[in-house]
Amino acid sequence: MNFPFYIAKRYLLSKKKHNAINIISGISVCGVALATLALVCTLSVFNGFQDMVASFFTAFDPELKIIVREGKVFDGQDERIRAISALPEIDVFSESLEENAMVQYKDRQAMVVLKGVEDNFNQLTEIDSLLYGAGEFLLHDSIVDYGIMGVELVATLGTGLQFVDPLQVYLPKRNVKVNMANPGASFNHDYLYSPGIVFSVNQQQYDAKYILTSLDFLRHLLDYTTEVSAIELKLKPNVNLASVQANIEKILGSDFVVQNRYQQQEDVFRIMEIEKLVSYLLITFILMIACFNVIGSLSMLILDKKDDVVTLRSLGASDKMISRIFLFEGRLISLFGAFSGIIMGLILCFIQDKFGIITLGGGNGTFVVDAYPVSVHVWDIVLVFVTVLTVGFLSVWYPVRYLSKRLL
Repeated sequence: MNFPFYIAKRYLLSKKKHNAINIISGISVCGVALATLALVCTLSVFNGFQDMVASFFTAFDPELKIIVREGKVFDGQDERIRAISALPEIDVFSESLEENAMVQYKDRQAMVVLKGVEDNFNQLTEIDSLLYGAGEFLLHDSIVDYGIMGVELVATLGTGLQFVDPLQVYLPKRNVKVNMANPGASFNHDYLYSPGIVFSVNQQQYDAKYILTSLDFLRHLLDYTTEVSAIELKLKPNVNLASVQANIEKILGSDFVVQNRYQQQEDVFRIMEIEKLVSYLLITFILMIACFNVIGSLSMLILDKKDDVVTLRSLGASDKMISRIFLFEGRLISLFGAFSGIIMGLILCFIQDKFGIITLGGGNGTFVVDAYPVSVHVWDIVLVFVTVLTVGFLSVWYPVRYLSKRLL
């Protein structure tokens, strides 16, 4: 067995001459353990929120989305696009068109995003899980076109789930200057009716702005024929998404961009990753402060073991070996603190996930979830363990060398 490590282990576990040293050593382990626990829980909570947000987008966004690299729209009948629809990995192929518009219901107006989709949109996404009301997913019939609004937009316009009066939609005519003498002549105008349902994604960018309607309705308002702003795809089960995405990019070339669900919401997830990184750095700084307790514990231990050092030197131990004893002592404190902190953090995350003991607020439905969501990722645990050991080992290296020379 490594002699300095053996002596350090005995010093850590044995009773010292002064009981205060045992107490300070215990406090040092607790300080490192609490910082480790905070790292585990904080990263797991951010993972929980990220997974929760991803689940909302998953129900509204397609698995893969094709958009043009430059411009807003492209020809949906392009031969490269048609080649994509024939791929065996594609389960659902759907065209969509988005455009900003103004809508009016009675005396209320709002700027919205009209999204024209095909009738297979409910097969493309899990939109049915987001719908509320007594109606059904219906975009048009032989007489009228329907508009499915976000729940916040319903509140803004005051339409209710089932509005009787039609929703007036205004879009500027293409390539036509606004006639200030008669502004109404510069807009295309049509009506949308209610199918008796609304959707709720629990994301303001959708719930407060989006209206789902028929693709043909929006094309008619925009004077388009085969133009689309995106091609949305659903893959067959057990298909490798990354390989299909790479294959589609190869077929389409540089004129198009193929996005998966995370890339479609890249800004949202980038912000969450930055917040997670900042929290990680702040708690790591707190961990560094906690390691000062380890230095204080080691300095008192060195003073307490002066007689032992004399004995070890008489037995032939070099100054380097004696320094390594106390260096191992500090590393063991960091190691025990890391292990105990990770175990306690995992237990707390498990309890929070099962019972939701730490809530978000009043429990009156203000938030999407009542308690903080948690999701433990293996690589986060590995990162925490490596961080604690690295900070702990580096924080005691120089102080031990310095204290050994001054005090011994």
